[in-house]
Amino acid sequence: MQTLSAQGVHTVLAQFTDVHGVAKGKYVPLAHLPDLLSTGAGFAGPSIWGTGLPRTGARAEYYARPEAGQIKAMPWMPGYALAVCDGFVDGAPFEACPRQVLRRATARLAERGWQLKTGIEPEFFLLRRDAGRWVPADANDRLDKPSYDLKSLPRQAGYLQALSTALAESGLDVLQIDHEDAHGQFEVNFAFDEALASADHLMLFKQVAHALAEQRGMVFSMMPKPFANQPGSGLHFHVSLWDPAGNCVFAPLPDERAQGTLLSPLARHFIGGVLAHSAALCALAAPTVNSYKRLVVGESISGTTWAPAYVAHGPNNRTAVVRTLPGRFEWRVPDASANPYLATAALIAAGLDGIDRQLDPGPECSEDLFALSLNEIAARGIALLPQSLGEAVQALAADPVILEALGPVLARQFIDLKQAEWLAYSRHVSDWEMQRYAAAF
Repeated sequence: MQTLSAQGVHTVLAQFTDVHGVAKGKYVPLAHLPDLLSTGAGFAGPSIWGTGLPRTGARAEYYARPEAGQIKAMPWMPGYALAVCDGFVDGAPFEACPRQVLRRATARLAERGWQLKTGIEPEFFLLRRDAGRWVPADANDRLDKPSYDLKSLPRQAGYLQALSTALAESGLDVLQIDHEDAHGQFEVNFAFDEALASADHLMLFKQVAHALAEQRGMVFSMMPKPFANQPGSGLHFHVSLWDPAGNCVFAPLPDERAQGTLLSPLARHFIGGVLAHSAALCALAAPTVNSYKRLVVGESISGTTWAPAYVAHGPNNRTAVVRTLPGRFEWRVPDASANPYLATAALIAAGLDGIDRQLDPGPECSEDLFALSLNEIAARGIALLPQSLGEAVQALAADPVILEALGPVLARQFIDLKQAEWLAYSRHVSDWEMQRYAAAF
């Protein structure tokens, strides 16, 4: 309390994350910090997406409780500190809290003496409303190929610098910022970290980015694909596994490295698990109906896509689900709407299953898979990811390994919510349908 008070903090934001990956919370005056640390901030459990908690009794209350080390001043909101919280119900860790789900997954790794580290790469749009339509915030951002555009990037320099500064002052190591492949789209990279910390960093990034955009009359969006004729936003994960001595166990031995080998046998088994469970993982990594406008098989309407739907792996191959690199791999399925805690927990479960069963990921693929026809893809024995949220949720419901990692309560809640989302979308009559069919027959 003394430290925070000396920094001018008068209020603590007790934040937790719901099943959709959205930050929730409440303000707690600094004077009540001891209560927050011992008991937590109380919430009506049924009011939180994905808890499945009852309306009455002891289990109707959800408590968000932080660790003291997780409370830091918010430089973009002077006077406030952010407390990253875990969920507790009836005095015990709540099994359906996404952060608790990831804690369980990392504990499984710790039992084997391993620690997973991830580097998560968020892509996002800066938007505004114009005559009822969503458009890029910068009206002049309209190049045919805007990747790495150094005309649009400086026009958003004020926002991007404020974002970078706030993240750096919050303890994140910002590596680089660029303009991405779509109009109004950007990417921020920060240093990799232990898996739970990395998920926390992503949630912090979203909080800062939302607030700073709103201050400037813009909307920060992590919608996977806002525009049909533009590429969507990914959330690529760079993944590596480490032992207590600080050695990367995904790295090959020196003699293997000398022969050009990128990854250890253990890493190959982990990747084998990720590929084997790719369909179920898709429900968590691409969890909205809009996700599958980005994650398409064949030619994209936008003409450009870095969202592979082909279940394969290959050295520096961005057209495969898994891109292999020295001592790590990049999981390219997740999009910007993914819950980082659930996606990471499921990834760990899949990888450990691959290790336990010593799964072979199959031959490396160095071809440009986007350039091949579906017949050519099939001839190579390469499976496809689900092409709708409905398919992905069905795959999740049939995958006991990933369901066990989520736990029965969260798994049921997630599946029910996503089945309802898919049904509502499927039954909606869109403007496209009216224009195409109203007078056609």
